[in-house]
Amino acid sequence: MPSSKTKHNDHDHSKMGHDEHTMADTHADHKSHATTTQSHHDMHAHASHAGHEMGKESGHAGHVDHTGHEDMFRRRFWVSLLLSIPVLLYTPMLQMWFGIQMPDFAGSEWIAPVFAIVIFLYGGVPFIQMAVPEIKNRQPGMMTLISLAISVSFIYSLAAVFVNLGEGFFWELVTLIDIMLLGHWIEMRSVRQASGALSSLAKLMPDTAEHILPDGSMHTMPVSSLQPGHLVLVRPGASIPADGVVEGGESDVNESMITGESALVKKTPGANVIAGTINGTGSLRVRVSAVGEETALAGIMRLVREAQNSKSRTQILADRAAGWLFYLAIGVAVLTAIVWTLAIGFDLFTLQRVVAVLVIACPHALGLAVPLVVAISTTSAAQNGILVRDRLALEAAREIDVVIFDKTGTLTKGEQGVVAIKATVDENEALALTAAVEGDSEHIIASAIRKAAEEKRLQLSAVTDFEALKGRGIRARANGKDVWVGGPRLLEMLNVEPPKEISEFSRSSGSKGQTVIYLIQEKQVLAAFALADVIRPESYEAVKKLKEMNIQVAMLTGDSKDVAKAVANELGIDLYFAEVLPEHKDEKVIELQKQGKKVAMVGDGVNDAPALVRADVGIAIGSGTDVAIESAGIILVRSNPLDVVKIFKLSRASYRKMIENLVWASGYNVVALPLAAGILAWAGILLSPAVGALLMSLSTIIVAINAQLLRRVDIAQ
Repeated sequence: MPSSKTKHNDHDHSKMGHDEHTMADTHADHKSHATTTQSHHDMHAHASHAGHEMGKESGHAGHVDHTGHEDMFRRRFWVSLLLSIPVLLYTPMLQMWFGIQMPDFAGSEWIAPVFAIVIFLYGGVPFIQMAVPEIKNRQPGMMTLISLAISVSFIYSLAAVFVNLGEGFFWELVTLIDIMLLGHWIEMRSVRQASGALSSLAKLMPDTAEHILPDGSMHTMPVSSLQPGHLVLVRPGASIPADGVVEGGESDVNESMITGESALVKKTPGANVIAGTINGTGSLRVRVSAVGEETALAGIMRLVREAQNSKSRTQILADRAAGWLFYLAIGVAVLTAIVWTLAIGFDLFTLQRVVAVLVIACPHALGLAVPLVVAISTTSAAQNGILVRDRLALEAAREIDVVIFDKTGTLTKGEQGVVAIKATVDENEALALTAAVEGDSEHIIASAIRKAAEEKRLQLSAVTDFEALKGRGIRARANGKDVWVGGPRLLEMLNVEPPKEISEFSRSSGSKGQTVIYLIQEKQVLAAFALADVIRPESYEAVKKLKEMNIQVAMLTGDSKDVAKAVANELGIDLYFAEVLPEHKDEKVIELQKQGKKVAMVGDGVNDAPALVRADVGIAIGSGTDVAIESAGIILVRSNPLDVVKIFKLSRASYRKMIENLVWASGYNVVALPLAAGILAWAGILLSPAVGALLMSLSTIIVAINAQLLRRVDIAQ
């Protein structure tokens, strides 16, 4: 990648096409091949209920309709809870505890068993159906544990009625099923709320669009009928119906729902617009380029869904823990039977302890601990302009030691701009005069000068007699005087020497790889302008914050060593690699990895693809329409280096919540299983299945609340 100095040294102002050095466009590929695996939520897809057809296996885990599941679990919970009331009222133990006496009549002794059987069939059997895939795959997990608990309780209770084993576990059975249904309802509700912002994106799409026909007439048509090439009118305040390019009109568009950026984006002819974003006060005529599943909005939603369904290392650990817990429960139950049989013989008390262990060894919170954090973190990321293609990438981000930024287009804007001015007159007057003379030139340097003057809102003088001096610059007349603008070769042609302070400025700027042009009036050098690839204002803050997080920042560029050194010094970057060809960038990543460092690479996803793949975490600079870059695990919708800081903050915060939740979930079993086995029976402390179910419910609620607290983490600060 040539330096700015090399590119613009020959300052020819003859009218020519723009030779702007821009970042290579990243390719949109909405068909993401990220392999997703079945999460805990997908286990629900194996239950058949209320006409839902579930459980069809495919290469990719289908996205679960959490809304349908939430409705199912809510309905079954309330029905089961209502049917549980007679069971509780006609349980002798509870009557004794609360000092109540229910009417006794013929057959009243069958109320608890009959209602418990109905509750088991209605509220309990779905869990058994969801456990079938785990058993078939020989991978016992959460559903197997739940099924074990309710099945053992149900069978023991029926046996107690017909074989005289004492009082059954009917009231424990129904309360256990109620709590399981409640826990799953809470889980589904939490996941739906976590994904609510994502789902609301779909609602941003308008139902109809105003199609402009070739004869200029308007035709209102469904958005679903739009095709690429159609011209549509977007009125003030309306949602943009499809991705496209502005052909007419000007307006400010709110793209915050896509990029996370609250500032309005100016749209003029030639600008890209994104489906679902909100038009401002002007009217736009947009030529449609993508519709339906090919739009950026659809691509973003697809990537977030896939990320939520994919598993992180922590989720895999939680799934394994559920499997281990199944075998642990069986082992503790066998040990309990052996110990109590040796101690007092195999009697009803021993059997009850064994059953209690099997019933209680069911930490529903363990299954909720990680998936809920995943749902919240990936949705939060999308709201901040960060698209997670691979959950493993987001989780690995917390371990990164070094972040390598590609310079052009990432730390810099990828376009020339005025970075310094030295003048013997007022700087604004010199800039205004130079911009006026450059008014008729199409050269990239002329554009940079004019843009600098526009940003300062300077009034430009009228110029006449414009003349291009090939290879040297331009000449014109302003305010009745001859004015020249050009580089060092112009000074040679005019045989003029700049003042000492301007000469020193030129030498200093040249040593940084910056291009210097001069303003000359009546053979006097009035000012010098240094131009370079402009550093993004956000880059300074990004480097500072990354250092505060103890993450080293490195820069990679194809530019000359002088240019690289100047940008690195300006930003406070200690490590930089210059004159690196795109095909050699991955070698620099390997070099750092050999030092034992975890490396993240930030690049454009095309020229930097090998380095992005090689890095421990690949972060691609995308755009509103490029949302599925195959070489990166994480995609930034905006080219804002500060978003990289957000990735590390979100990674650390979400991992912390996962670990906290796993501690809460597993802590339940650490306490409940020994108590259920009767380890404190000598002190009169025995944990009944019902009390264990209550503790389990409390654990689930704590985990759900703790995960929701992730929403309060402000990754933008």
